[in-house]
Order: sequence, then C-alpha cells, then structure tokens
Amino acid sequence: MLRFAPHLAVLVLSAPILCGLLATLLPAFGYFPVLGGTEFSLDAFRMLLSQPGILRSSLVSLATGLVTTAVSLALVLGFFAAWSDTRFFARIQHLVSPLLSIPHAAAAFGFAFMIMPSGWLMRLVSPGLTGITRPPDVLILNDPFGLAMMAGLIVKEIPFLFLMTLAAMPQVRAVANQRVATALGYGRMAGFLLVLGPPLYRQIRLAVFAVIAYAGSVVDVALILGPTHPAPLAVRLVGWMNDPDLTRRFMASAGAMLQLAISASALVLWLGLERLTAGMGNAMALSGRRRLEDRALRYLTGAAMTVSAGLVLAGLVVLGIWSVAGYWGFPDALPAGWTLKTWQRSLTAMGGPLLNTVTLGLFATLGAVAIALACLERETRMDRGATGRALAILYLPLIVPQPAFLFGLQMLFLALGVSGSYGSVVLVHIVFVLPYVFLSLSDPWRAFDRRFSHCAASLGAGRDRIFWHIRLPMLLRAVLAAAAIGFAVSIGQYLPTLLIGAGRWPTITTEAVSLASGGDRRVIGVYAFLQMGLPFAGFLIATLVPVLLYRNRRGMRV
Repeated sequence: MLRFAPHLAVLVLSAPILCGLLATLLPAFGYFPVLGGTEFSLDAFRMLLSQPGILRSSLVSLATGLVTTAVSLALVLGFFAAWSDTRFFARIQHLVSPLLSIPHAAAAFGFAFMIMPSGWLMRLVSPGLTGITRPPDVLILNDPFGLAMMAGLIVKEIPFLFLMTLAAMPQVRAVANQRVATALGYGRMAGFLLVLGPPLYRQIRLAVFAVIAYAGSVVDVALILGPTHPAPLAVRLVGWMNDPDLTRRFMASAGAMLQLAISASALVLWLGLERLTAGMGNAMALSGRRRLEDRALRYLTGAAMTVSAGLVLAGLVVLGIWSVAGYWGFPDALPAGWTLKTWQRSLTAMGGPLLNTVTLGLFATLGAVAIALACLERETRMDRGATGRALAILYLPLIVPQPAFLFGLQMLFLALGVSGSYGSVVLVHIVFVLPYVFLSLSDPWRAFDRRFSHCAASLGAGRDRIFWHIRLPMLLRAVLAAAAIGFAVSIGQYLPTLLIGAGRWPTITTEAVSLASGGDRRVIGVYAFLQMGLPFAGFLIATLVPVLLYRNRRGMRV
C-alpha cells in the first residue's frame, strides 16, 4: 500500500485547495444556486469595489506582504553573513529556534503588551527617563499604515526564515566557499553575500514565497495589531463571510479572489525585486571592491536579531505576568500584588476550548505524521525521484492565501452537509500541518545510515520488520520533534478553525483572538500564555520520551 502514499499526500494537499478555489471562484462571478445565484455576473465585484476604503485595505495587505518579507530576509541573510560559525551565532540560534513553535497570535499579544503606550517598554523607562506618569496619547497599535502589524510579523517570521536558511547551509558548501571568498580578499559580509547569497536564496525561495503569501493575508495578527479603519482586506473578508446577510457571501468570494490577486501581484513584484537585486549584486562583484570594513553593519545585524528575539521572549514573559497580576497601575514596572483569581475564573470557561485544541492538534498531527512516514518509507524502498516529484506541491498550502480557498471550502462543505463537522476541521488542519511535518522529518530520515537496514536484511529481517524495529526506533527523536512542530502548527490555526468549524469547535486560539477587542489584559494573558504553553509542552514530551526510552542505551543518546 506504500505505493499510494505520495498520491494520498498529493490528494490531501491539493484537493481541498483546488476545490476551495473553484467554490470561491463561482460565487465571485454570481453562481451559487443555494443562495439564488443561477447566472454569471460581475455584480459581486461591483459591490466589492464600491466598499469604502477597499483600495487602502488592498494596499495595506500588499505592502505588509512585501515589507515583512524583505526586512525579515535581509536581517536573516545579513546575520548569517556577519556571524555564521561564531559563538554569538550559536547563542542566537538557541534563542531563536524555540520561537518557531510560538503561535502567531500569542507572539502578537506579547508584542502588543510590550510596545503599546502603557506597555512594558514604556513602564521600564518611566517616569525616570521620560518624566511620564500617564500613558502617552500616541497611536502605536492599530496604526492606519499597519506598521505595528508589520513589525509583529517581522519578529515572528525571522525564526522561520532563520531555520530554513540554517537547513539550507550544508547544501551550498558554506565553509569551503567562504574560505575562497576570504582568500580573494573580500570582507566577511561581502564575501558571504556575493558567493553564498545566490545559491542559498535559491534553496529557501519557496519559503520566502510562503512568507509573502501569509503576511499579506494574515487574519489573527491583523486583528490584534493591524489597522481598523479600514482593516486589512483579509480581516474585512472574514467579517463579510460571517455577516447574517447571506448575500454578502458573493461579495466575500469576490474579495477572496481580490486577495488571491494581491498575493499574486506581491509575488510578481518580488520577482522583479529579485532581478533588481541580482543586477546590483553583479555590479558589486564586477566593481572589484572588497568591502573589508563591515564592523558597524555586523554589529547592527547582531543587535537587530537580538532585539527581535528579545522582544518576543519578553512579550511572553509579560503575558505571564499579566495573567497573575493584581493591581498594576502605570508607570509601575511590576504589579503591586499577585493573584491566581484570573486563572481560576478562566479555567472554568476554557475547558471546552482547551479540549478541542488538544484533540484537534493530536488527530491532525497523527494523520500528518502517518502520511509523512508512509511517503518517506516508500521513498526509501522504491524510487526516491518519483516521491520527490509527487510532493513538489508541498508548499502549495503555504503559498496560496488562506481566505482564497477557505471561503469556498466552507461553502462546499455546507453544500455537502458536513460544514462544522469535527472531521472536516481535522482534515483542514492536516492540510496545513503536513508540509511542516514532512519538511522537519525528511532530512533526518534521508540522513539515516542505511547500513543498519542492510545488516538487518542480511540477518533475514523483512522490510516491514526493519521499519518497525530498526528505522523507526532509531529515528524516534526526529519523528517526535516533527510531531511537536505539527502540533504547534495546529494550535496556531485560527482562520481554518473559525470558518470550517462554523464556530462549533472553539479553541484557545480562536478564543484568545476574540478577546483582542475586549481589553482585559489579565484574561488575554491567561489565554495567550496557555496558547504558548501548549506547544512547549509538546516539545517537552518530544524531548523526554527518547530520554526515558533510551536511558540504558548510550549509543541512542544525543
């Protein structure tokens, strides 16, 4: 049955997206018989374009995707160029890597609690350095240009691009090429960017495209940090889709097509930026300048990476403090008292969402891990190239904007009578979890020393026995780590849970985001801190289980 594993993966990854896109496209052009749309027309687009502020919403979404990606990528590549293979790089790597598991909503809440006018940063310098005793009347959060949203997305996307670049480094022979650049007299950063920059970027290009698509269509972070009048396009689409007036779903579908066009436009502009950057790099190489003096730029990139990681971690600390804070007036740096009353009140109300969060994450992760293991085992036993070609669409769920196909998928499930079912929510979670699980597990699986399998085969073990008794136990640590990443991805799914679940399966993430408009920082701190704690619990289990199982096997320890 393993021969069908790649086909199953392709079906899981592509069928919901393609069907969802088609089910979004038809209502956008007026065809949706359930709501009386039996003829094709452009009325939905006319209604969409007549909405106030629609151009500004679109431009904010476009700018967010491009600016977030450009700044994040520049910081990551600059940091690699300046500090790779140093002790400082290793420290930042240990600091940045855990941030990948933090859901976007939790990171956004922590970031908001840091930078808002009454946030912790202002409290730390007031009134001693500023003389301020009241929060300044400055619009930092929800600014009309989306700068706070871009900044929050940048500090969250840096860990993703950092780890993608780290995984690509061995494939470009970084050490050898860097030595060649140094021998030719180039400075550290100039040599890295000129010699390793182009091949390294080619390795992470799809990951960069995924960041562009996600940042330009994000909903949960936009609800927390983004502008409100008008809101980014994706946020307005969710409002139209959930409007009691069902005829607005035609306009929402047209808006989803506009969102897809915006993401496509961002990718086209990015391709143009790629050519411009390549031309500048060629001109820099042909100029012959070695650019040996780069100390200031090195320190700048190191400081930027440290600050970005520190902001996220400090924000999570502030979330924890607010969840147990008593009275905490401005400008006090710490609360005047501590209490667990907020936790006690919240725990009685979050039982259902917490159970939904954990079970959805477990089922989606188990399904994704099973599919990934089947594909990789098939690749090991049969033709690796065929599996690689079949999984070329691995990045499809990450590149296609979620609103572009989730709206249609919701209406398709509604027509099929499965809208809001538990199974449909699990299925959609698997669509987003599977790419991360496969990407996390594929490299360790392919690096496995096959001589162990050959030894077992020479002793008469069949391929199934080798998988269950040799390969899987020896790769248990990698499998559990991939499962922990998949569990964290499932926990962070806001829009799929909200739309496909039809509000019947609230999770910690959906409840936390819904609290963003409330303003009770203590309750938000409880939900966001718990949302952050669940992924860490998954990684803790993934770390402890191999330690316990292999406590008497020295060769299996890491």
